[in-house]
Amino acid sequence: MGKILEIENVSAGYGEEIVLKDVNLVINDNDFIGIIGPNGGGKTTLLRLIIGLIRPYRGSVKFFDDSRERSGGSIGYLPQISHTDPRFPISVIDVVLSGLMSKEGLFSRYPARLKRRAEELLNRLGIEDLKKKNIGELSGGQLQRVYLCRAIISSPRLLMLDEPSTFVDTMFETDFYGILKQLNRDMAIIVVSHDVGTISWYVKTIACVNRNLHYHPSNVITQEQLAAYNCPIQIITHGDIPHTVLEMHKHPK
Repeated sequence: MGKILEIENVSAGYGEEIVLKDVNLVINDNDFIGIIGPNGGGKTTLLRLIIGLIRPYRGSVKFFDDSRERSGGSIGYLPQISHTDPRFPISVIDVVLSGLMSKEGLFSRYPARLKRRAEELLNRLGIEDLKKKNIGELSGGQLQRVYLCRAIISSPRLLMLDEPSTFVDTMFETDFYGILKQLNRDMAIIVVSHDVGTISWYVKTIACVNRNLHYHPSNVITQEQLAAYNCPIQIITHGDIPHTVLEMHKHPK
């Protein structure tokens, strides 16, 4: 199993505000990590740090070369999605193909094999019939599926998802995480979510981010561990999934 990246003693934030402090994390091939923590604790900041949208104030983020040949970039990213301008003139399939820009270039004509791959991904997520629609005509759940296709079309080594269930309809949610589990055979995955009751069934390990990062090498996490990690979270459950409701605990002064 190869190492993808290593975060060492990183502090980061925005302006004078420190959001993450003394963070350490190693991500290896085929990891499936659930990132949990309170709002404002630094979960999205951690993803932005990995992508390179922000630089650490101190510490380092090291990427390691992959000896395997891949068809595109090393990282696929599915951000939180709120809305899309319905006037924006781009079709669903072109949005998916835009995930190949780093390899093919902004104004490239995509060969037939890549268009077929885009169609295969849309079909896999149940929205192939929408491929010619304008992106602004889609519902939130449909839009989330399109952007997942865009994130994985380049077969990235690491896929990162920021609150992916936000706009996924309930009927599709189980299939969505099932698809992630299949993708995990070929790539490492990081999922940021408040829904610990669901992701704990799919992820392999959990990291709590609340200014600091506490890595837990299992998908089972206890009330005592959360308290020790200073990680207040909300548990959301679905259907008949067994669950434990955790008590509220106070932040140390």
